[in-house]
Amino acid sequence: MNFSVVFSNGTNSFNKGFYLTAFRNLENKNYLILALAIIYIITLLGNLVLLAVVLMNSSLQNPRYLAVCNLAIVDISVNSVIIPQMVPVFAFNQNYVSCGACFSQMFFMHFFGDMESFSLAFLAYDRLIAICWPLRYSTINTNLRMLLIIAGIWSLVVLLEIFPVIFAARLPYCSSREVQSCCCEHSPVYKLACTDTSFNRQLGTAKTLTALLGPLTFIIFTYAIVVVAVTRIASISQRWKAFHTCLTHLLLVLLYYMPVMLAYVLGNLRLIQNFDLYTAVLTVSVTIPPMLNPIIYSLKTDELRDKIVKLLGKPKVAQQIIKNEANG
Repeated sequence: MNFSVVFSNGTNSFNKGFYLTAFRNLENKNYLILALAIIYIITLLGNLVLLAVVLMNSSLQNPRYLAVCNLAIVDISVNSVIIPQMVPVFAFNQNYVSCGACFSQMFFMHFFGDMESFSLAFLAYDRLIAICWPLRYSTINTNLRMLLIIAGIWSLVVLLEIFPVIFAARLPYCSSREVQSCCCEHSPVYKLACTDTSFNRQLGTAKTLTALLGPLTFIIFTYAIVVVAVTRIASISQRWKAFHTCLTHLLLVLLYYMPVMLAYVLGNLRLIQNFDLYTAVLTVSVTIPPMLNPIIYSLKTDELRDKIVKLLGKPKVAQQIIKNEANG
């Protein structure tokens, strides 16, 4: 999606570009770039292995793993939008970004970032149906219905993201072109406009609250229902099984929301005075969850873990060990 043609404000200001100025005074920034490169490689490997395992095993091609695959695609996309463009910018000082590329990146970065929270809410919905209506799960959550819900979520997030980016792209930028960020985020860019940006600020705040607190509220609501349903289960073993079913998802939720909230608290309370250091902390906090999500889900889900081990050829090794122990 290129905003240079569709959303030009009709002035020559759009034909100029922006300069990303983060990490200018950050010591050892190359170590940060190296860390982000490692995060990106692990993100690709983990999520691609997860997707491959689901595609290669028909037993995993069910509604639950459609939700998991949706999250894996979003995880890959989040870090693919953020990390690769940072390498030439900060490792080789190629920090110029054209207006079209900047606003395109702004859209996709916020789109996939917000898709992360909606995808977690989607997983919460799936767990709600599985625990509260286990006998009806296969009729309520069919593959077709889950695909329709996924399409609806993606469409909703497009609508949430498109308008803040459109209005930011149509602002006149006739003064500074230095974006105090490591990428073209909405707030650092529109603040450079030489006109009143109060509407853009209010629109951005409303969008952020909707995209973060909306899914989080839904997740809390679903787990309140799940807790009530679990307390009514007489068998302790069944209660533990239900809790274990939700544990993986709860870890993903905490992994996504806690670092982001902590980073924003540190920024608002001025606990980190160095702007470059704060930007580095925020960048890492956003890129780590997509890396860890497939690892946590694979380790905590027995069925998926067994399929991955089988794919990697570990059963042969395990069988040989067992055979050696039996002979010994």
